Formats: sequence, C-alpha cells, structure tokens
Amino acid sequence: MSSYLTSQLDEALTPAAGRAGFSNGPPRGQAPDFDDVDPENAAGQRPGTLNAVFDDGEVQNSALVQDDGSTEPLTDADLDILESVNPASQPQELVLSSGRYRVDAAALAFGPDAGSILVTGLSTTERDNTLASLGITVAGLSLIGLTLTGLAGTVIIRRSLRPLEELSAVATSVSRMPLSSGEVAIPVRVPSTAAQPGTEVGTVGIALNEMIDHVTSALRQRQSSEMKVRQFVADASHELRTPLTSIRGYTELVLMSETVSAAGRSALERVDSESKRMSSLVEDLLLLARLDEGQRGEVSDVDLTELVIETTSDARVTAPAYIWSLDLPEEPVEIRAVEPEIRQVLINLLSNAHKHTPPGTSISTALTVRDREVTITVTDSGPGIDPSFLDTIFTRFSKGDDSRAAGTGSTTSTGLGLAIVQALVEANGGALSVTSEPGRTQFRVDLFIP
Repeated sequence: MSSYLTSQLDEALTPAAGRAGFSNGPPRGQAPDFDDVDPENAAGQRPGTLNAVFDDGEVQNSALVQDDGSTEPLTDADLDILESVNPASQPQELVLSSGRYRVDAAALAFGPDAGSILVTGLSTTERDNTLASLGITVAGLSLIGLTLTGLAGTVIIRRSLRPLEELSAVATSVSRMPLSSGEVAIPVRVPSTAAQPGTEVGTVGIALNEMIDHVTSALRQRQSSEMKVRQFVADASHELRTPLTSIRGYTELVLMSETVSAAGRSALERVDSESKRMSSLVEDLLLLARLDEGQRGEVSDVDLTELVIETTSDARVTAPAYIWSLDLPEEPVEIRAVEPEIRQVLINLLSNAHKHTPPGTSISTALTVRDREVTITVTDSGPGIDPSFLDTIFTRFSKGDDSRAAGTGSTTSTGLGLAIVQALVEANGGALSVTSEPGRTQFRVDLFIP
C-alpha cells in the first residue's frame, strides 16, 4: 500500500509542476515547453503543494499553497533543503518545516527562466494518514483475530482436555478415600465418555477403571481376611475363658488345700500368675471384638469430673511410688457417652503412664472445657516415647522399645491397651492423640458436650 500510494504521488508531481507554468508535463528527462513559470499560480493546486525556482543556487521565486488557496513563500530553511535536490535523481522525500514532502526537480531549458531548476513537492500527509489508519486497522483486526483464535483454541483445548480432567477428578476422589481399614467400597469410576478405546485418553480411562476394580477386589479380600481373623480371635478368646478360669481355680484350690514343696508352690504360683495375665489378654481381645461388631453399652450422662477423681485415686493406690496430681475445673463436667467405656479409657491411660515410667515420676491428669469441647490429658515426666514408635503406638499388638519401661519391672504389656483406648474414644465420637519428648509425654482425649 505504501508503494502504491507513493507511486501515485510521484505521478502527480509532473502535473503539479505543469500547473506552475505549463499545461502538459514533458516526459522525465526532457525540458518542459512553457512560456513562463509562476510558482505562485495556485490555480488547480492542492493545498500543501510547493514550487520553487532556483537559478545558479539563488531562489528566484517560491510558494506554498495554503488550505484557502492562497500562497506563501517558503522559509529560508526549507529553501536551503530544496536547493540540494538534483534534477537527475528520482523523486525523494524531505522533511520541511510544514511536514514531510515528496519532491522532484526539473531543469528548465526554454523561456525566460531557461537554465533554472523548478522544484515541486507534494505533501505526504494524506498518504501517511492512510497508512496510519491502515496500520491501526490491521493491528486491530489482527488483535481481534488473535483474541478470537485464542478463545477458540481455549475452547477446543478445554474440550479436548475435559476427559483428562474427569480422569484427574476420579483419581483425586480415590486418593481421598479412607482405604487403610474397615469395609471399603470405591463407587467412583471414569465415565464412559472418557473411557472410549481408540484414543490415548480413552485408553488411560479404561486402564484406570480396571485398576480401581482390581483395588476394590483386593480391598474386599483384605477386609474378608481381616474379618475372618477377628472372628477367629473373638471365638478363640471366648473359648479360652473357660479353660483359663479352670486353670486358675484348680491352681488356687491346690495352693489352699494341698501341702506341696516350696518348689511346687513356686511353680503353681507362677502358673496362677501367667493364667491371670492370659485372662487379661483374653478380656482385652474380647473387648476389641465387641467394639468391632458394634456391641456397646447404653449411652448416658457421664460426670467426667467424678470419673477422673475415682480413676486417679485408684491409680494412686495401685502405684503409690508415683507423684499424682489433678487439675479440674470448678464446675462439674458432664457429657453423653458410655460410662464403662470412658472409665476404661482413663484406667488404661493412667495404668500406661505408671507402667512405662520409673517410680518417682510425676503424673498429672487434667480436665478442661472450651466451648462445647472437653479435653482430658494424662501427662507424665517420664523418659518419653521413641519418635519412630509414635506412628504405630495405637496399633494392636504394637510395643515400643524397653527404654520407657526401664526400671519398672513391667513385663505384662500386650500391646492392646492403647489400641483399646483409641477404639473406645472413637466409639464415643472423640479423638485421641499423643505428643512425647524426653521429660514430657502427654495423651490427649477430646470429647464433645451435647
């Protein structure tokens, strides 16, 4: 467009020069035929046209056509620039005081001004404005085109990636499911629209569905095996209660009614002690089995303050070598729970505190209320729990190292006490946590007031 408009200006230069004194512009390189040259002749000249006649470097006459058709002489600075235009050269562009011009020069060979040089110029304002408008138009259309292309591309890409988003949503949903324990079902599947064979995304969707089906089957088998094991433990524990009771009864009967040697009495006392330990283990297993099956007592109003006082007093009698303390609110605290279960929680936590710490350890039981939440804490100043054991401390049959029980002479831990505590707390809608460091171990039970 620039070349086209510039060529139009160049073609208009010769007629413009002719209007300054001759009617027909001669071919380029030939001297024009005219009677007289008058740069101030504005007839038929477009506004902004300039003409100047130079003779031996001296200005003979010059004129610049104004918007109203009048003419004004060119400034000395503009004339100095126009004087350098060579008649033998092609039209060129110059920047004058009134703007940018396309100028050309022709040598005059006839008439009174023979030997002079006529310089004619046309303003490039219209061409420049046209090119500027065209540039703005092209830029605007390009921007609109790019915007539309971007929007269309976004829509197309989002439509093409929608199946991937569905796959991601399914995978995220599965990752957030509690699959570690209990009866597990994975109801989510990749929809059929995103699991079509023949495409990469569809192949991934089919594979993801197959993987979910496989995981579901494996979890069901795991749950089935776990339930069989729990049922076996419950049945075995129940069957063991009768023979264990008989062993303890006959052992006590022999010790009370028969005369036996010192070695025999020691052996019988050992049998009695181990049968009592096994009976305790069986009772714990039966309790866990009942909780797994949802067999619980009746929910009632429980006075936590009184319960904490009673269990702590019993623990003080059982372990007098420890320093026991209580921190209770002034007003009684009541919750809705199964009273024997909460009592068992406190008994187990207090027993755990003195069984696994040396004599002289301080053990504090605190009860606090905040909003609708009740917190029970059992804190001891013992050697602490191994950090590597904290992650599995509430797992059944999980036992830590001997450092926490050093010097206590405790050999009766079965690894079920804290598992029972967690099961009982969760059965009552609460939460159990533990923090430990050398010199301070705290078990925290959070329950809620109705």
